[in-house]
Amino acid sequence: MENNFTNHENVGSFGAVGTIHAAPDEARQPRTGTEIIKVSARSVPKMTAGAIAAVIREGGKAEVQAVGAGAANQGIKAVAIARTYLAPEGIDLICRPQFTQITIEGDEKTAIAMLAERA
Repeated sequence: MENNFTNHENVGSFGAVGTIHAAPDEARQPRTGTEIIKVSARSVPKMTAGAIAAVIREGGKAEVQAVGAGAANQGIKAVAIARTYLAPEGIDLICRPQFTQITIEGDEKTAIAMLAERA
């Protein structure tokens, strides 16, 4: 899926969410699909929450993917924080966790995928 961010950096192939700069308003288009946000144990929950909130505000869904207990912990904290970011705008969020298979550097891994979307 094409993302509407410029200068979006990830650490490694499955790492922490890095710097995100939104495109100018005139270049933005409503999101219609699911944006994959990968987190690691080193991810900063507030930054990840900001990315989740941006996707939800624009009408999309965010799938937060995490491999390992530390990454899952950071991911669920990010979803909880995103709810607090969106609440003043009258937007509530639900999260549906599930298992998914992903490939990291040629190896199949089981990840927790937390689908966050408007309630």
